[in-house]
Amino acid sequence: MEEDRDPPEALEDSSAPLGPFDVTEPSRRAFLIRSIAAIGGAITVAIGVPSVVFVTGLARATTGEETWIRLGLVSSIEPGAPPTLMKATVVRRNGYLMEEQGVSVFVTTENGSEFTVLSNICTHLGCRVRWVDEQDGFFCPCHNGVFSRNGDVVSGPPPRPLDRFESKVEEGQLFFKEA
Repeated sequence: MEEDRDPPEALEDSSAPLGPFDVTEPSRRAFLIRSIAAIGGAITVAIGVPSVVFVTGLARATTGEETWIRLGLVSSIEPGAPPTLMKATVVRRNGYLMEEQGVSVFVTTENGSEFTVLSNICTHLGCRVRWVDEQDGFFCPCHNGVFSRNGDVVSGPPPRPLDRFESKVEEGQLFFKEA
């Protein structure tokens, strides 16, 4: 029965092909297959990772955070005076970009401790309103909209009052929170 088995020398002399990934005998074909596989993998990673980040990135972005915007010193706003236009610079996220944007609001106070912060954007078409002393109110030049000192609609096409923002005072600085 031992005669039926192949001798160990016969297994070593086998001339059967071993395949393209044979480690013992590198060939041009094996090199090309490995190179193409490596390049394909690199392309897949280069396209796949940014795609996954793009699709899931905005979903992972935090939302609903309260952001208080600093306007300036409370002492710069005179009680009973016409509304003061105050400006601030805000860094906002626009998709994946961080952009600096200017924000302007009108601020009034009657007693120096409670402040009213009104948007300077008309609620009709988004034009900028301005304070007119002679009318004792805000005027929108786009369609002649007129708002009272507290932002209510007096005349014209605006459908609602000027937007009002929550405000607070900390260490002599006035802050407001955008909706």
